[in-house]
Amino acid sequence: MGKSMEIFSASLSEHLRAFVTSLAIGLLIGLERERKPDAKAGLRTYALVALLGTLAAMLGQETGSGWMLAAGMLVIGAMMMLALTVDPQQEHDPGTTSVIALMTCYALGATVWFGYETLAVMLAIVTTALLYFKAELHGFSRSLTAKDLISILQFAVLSFVILPILPDQNFGPYGALNPHQIWWMVVLISGVSLAGYTALRIVGPRHGPALIGFFGGLVSSTATTMVFARNAKSIPDMTRTAAVVILIASLMVMLRLALFSGVVATALVLPLGMVLGTGLVAGVGITLLSWRGLSRQGEMPMPEVANPTEIRAALTFGLIYGLVLLLSAWLQDIAGARGLYAVALASGLTDVDAITLSTLRMFNLGKLGETQAVIAIALAVVSNICFKAGLALSIGGATLGRHALPGLAAIAIGIGIGMALTFFS
Repeated sequence: MGKSMEIFSASLSEHLRAFVTSLAIGLLIGLERERKPDAKAGLRTYALVALLGTLAAMLGQETGSGWMLAAGMLVIGAMMMLALTVDPQQEHDPGTTSVIALMTCYALGATVWFGYETLAVMLAIVTTALLYFKAELHGFSRSLTAKDLISILQFAVLSFVILPILPDQNFGPYGALNPHQIWWMVVLISGVSLAGYTALRIVGPRHGPALIGFFGGLVSSTATTMVFARNAKSIPDMTRTAAVVILIASLMVMLRLALFSGVVATALVLPLGMVLGTGLVAGVGITLLSWRGLSRQGEMPMPEVANPTEIRAALTFGLIYGLVLLLSAWLQDIAGARGLYAVALASGLTDVDAITLSTLRMFNLGKLGETQAVIAIALAVVSNICFKAGLALSIGGATLGRHALPGLAAIAIGIGIGMALTFFS
């Protein structure tokens, strides 16, 4: 008898938890809807609908009939549409969103009963956010140009059309070429670059050097350096601002590479983070010193970066990445780690992504040790920093060099110190 009571008590507790969770979901969504003066359903209605979803799921499960749950969904939708028909809203808002939101609330209540509480709560939060940020989402969609929409569609093609059909096996000399892995790296680069590209377009030229440098570095720190070096040359008063933007964009490279490491080779996150982190700290220190006393300069020039999801750009990166893979494997075979380091120094001058991703892949395949992989990536970053220092000095002139070079040098020296502390102490 006592054991039966314990089982009944545990079962009752689980059931109550499900209904309490459903009630919280309904109240959350209903709280947002209650703010709408013309809403046909508010706080109480959404709470009751969520509870009804859980109750219908429970009864359907107990009776072995799914029709009860489906009938509840149909009734909820029909009642909401009837309410809108009897008392229609303004012409520009037919109330479709409210109907879908109420049906979603009902479905989330049912989802809780079937044991997916965490998923239901997450979806409830997302639903509430979508309802709340209506104006912002509309503004964002209107700000997108046809070119932006094409970029999103092209990324979808790269990710969900081309990637799944490529064979996941090794080909070529040293088994270095895996079409699926190569294209996965293309998708990774395109995704990160697209995020920065889109954000750069959204923030526009009015939001200061920090955001421009941050998102410019996310897309292409080299392109950002070239644009602001030219700007410093043509407008001397912008020299200090240009230097700060270049430094921030260069710092973003290390955060970008840390992200790649976390996605592709998690075992290297800690050692690579220690090496790049030392350079990051040194660079941030100099950047903050340069930032002090920086006057507001009005609109900033936008980095002229190509659409990162264009098929041509994707194919170009894929070819470069494959070539670097082959070259790295070949030189490592005939010259050991020194061959890989030579490739890192050479390819890092203009594109640090390809050598970084190829090094991470070789590490995953067991062809490189931890120390060799981190040193190769660090050398590529230092090479890239030296190249940007040359661009700043040759294009922007000595004045820009005086402001930008100390920070770039601090990053490179910091990386060197990080390598010494990590591997040679």
